[in-house]
Amino acid sequence: MAETVLKVNQLSKHFPVARKQTLQAVNDVTFDVNKGEIFGLVGESGCGKSTIGRTIMGLYNKTSGQVLYDGEDIHAFTEKERFKFLRKMQMIFQDPYMSLNPRFTVREILADVMDVHRLYNSKKDVLDKTHELLEEVGLSRDHVSRYPHEFSGGQRQRIGIARSLALKPEFIIADEPISALDVSVQAQVNNLLKRLQEEKNLTFIFIAHDLSMVKQISDRIGVMYLGNLVELTKSNELYRSPLHPYTQALLSAIPIPDPDIEEVRERIILQGDLPSPINPPSGCVFRTRCQHAMAICSEVKPEWKEIENDHFVACHLYN
Repeated sequence: MAETVLKVNQLSKHFPVARKQTLQAVNDVTFDVNKGEIFGLVGESGCGKSTIGRTIMGLYNKTSGQVLYDGEDIHAFTEKERFKFLRKMQMIFQDPYMSLNPRFTVREILADVMDVHRLYNSKKDVLDKTHELLEEVGLSRDHVSRYPHEFSGGQRQRIGIARSLALKPEFIIADEPISALDVSVQAQVNNLLKRLQEEKNLTFIFIAHDLSMVKQISDRIGVMYLGNLVELTKSNELYRSPLHPYTQALLSAIPIPDPDIEEVRERIILQGDLPSPINPPSGCVFRTRCQHAMAICSEVKPEWKEIENDHFVACHLYN
């Protein structure tokens, strides 16, 4: 029986905007993350997946719902409790340049994290750990005196990964860690994260918009659309038997490296534009672009339910 380490219960995050309107970034999202797994969260830009990651970390205050880590409500922590909690959960940010202080050397970037949390008693211990972290992520200890602008995008992201490991966390949220990188580098970073997860028994939430990359690294995948979680299941099951029309459309867009199959397979083209999260559609938020939309879809929000073993979906097609 898998041990659940993170529980997200009916989490919502709304942002006030001009003219007393509200941007509904995340709405009633529920999922669990098991210890030692990589949980993929995928969807197109603006669907709310990064907002979920930042709200789980406590970088955003929740609007409603719960985020429980080992049974404790993250958003109920005192300042002292939150400081201690950060030793357990860390984040890798999307932009490997903007997330690093350009005035700090690599040594200062990594040492600063350890100094704030008083992990070591001497500068030599901090330097030794800095060298160890760099080598763990595929960089050289000779890089400690360089500044972020002296590295490539892939190398900068490796520094960001090293920083996330500095406190020896149990749980890491990787917020689109490969989206700003060249395609040739994306697989290398993916492989690095997978290796670190196995060697250190880490738990990950891996956020991305590329389903093909998410499949390579994730044990289970949740699919987001306009602030809502629409499908969740094991990685192989999602690719073998997608249930939600949106998931089916996303998978049909992934090219197959066989020209004969690619030429004859059906591609699902979504019609219309992505609705505004300030004024989302009533009922099912996907109905305005769904080829299977029915009258009930505009009136009733579909229930989040388990259709098959560990395969959840929110769609009226499966009522």
